[in-house]
Amino acid sequence: MQIFKLDNPAWHSLNEAHKDFGIDYNGIKFYNPDYCSFGGALNNENAESGIATYASITNQFFVIGDRPPINHKVRLEGELVCDQMILNQRINVDIKEKIIELHTEAQRDQLFKLVNLVQPGYFKEKTAYLGNYYGIYKNDQLVAATGERMKMDGYTELSAIVTHPDHTGKGYAKQLIAYASKQIFNESKIPYLHVADNNANAIRLYEKLGFLLRRKMSFWKLSSNE
Repeated sequence: MQIFKLDNPAWHSLNEAHKDFGIDYNGIKFYNPDYCSFGGALNNENAESGIATYASITNQFFVIGDRPPINHKVRLEGELVCDQMILNQRINVDIKEKIIELHTEAQRDQLFKLVNLVQPGYFKEKTAYLGNYYGIYKNDQLVAATGERMKMDGYTELSAIVTHPDHTGKGYAKQLIAYASKQIFNESKIPYLHVADNNANAIRLYEKLGFLLRRKMSFWKLSSNE
């Protein structure tokens, strides 16, 4: 597999498996903002105008990779540095909980609310349509979930790995990661993920499950300046 594609996950996803979700502005590709607020370019030479155009249709968004060129219409809010981690073998974890695929409108609404409770600002109302999402329920409440976000030929990103604050410490996350990654391997793809490089607890969990650091990845947060 062409592992170099992980150096530019948004662009390659939008050029391959997720091309139907993309918008192309003179070489820089963005997700339709209803689904995801990420973008990337093969090079930044012609990206400035495209970034400004995208800023006119969405509030805040991220360009992944090298620092993007911007003009007066766009404001740089900051840089989120993540560890990009990859999983090369199946996870050996006993799955004791009932895990279900979240595919109904009601389930996706519950997913949207849970993710934005735990990780506000990244998960859009239609993000769940980008891939498969799975959850654990207790007393008819969705208490933990994970699923797939950026997808390209050969690789699928695990994302929205969340547990309700009242239900942490019960092993739900590792069971969901093991289950979701198994489905990705069954499609002959490799799971990978991004985690803020200062999130020591999450990184420790992923390392215990077998994820390896591949590289640092910058997510540049941008917004309209108009």
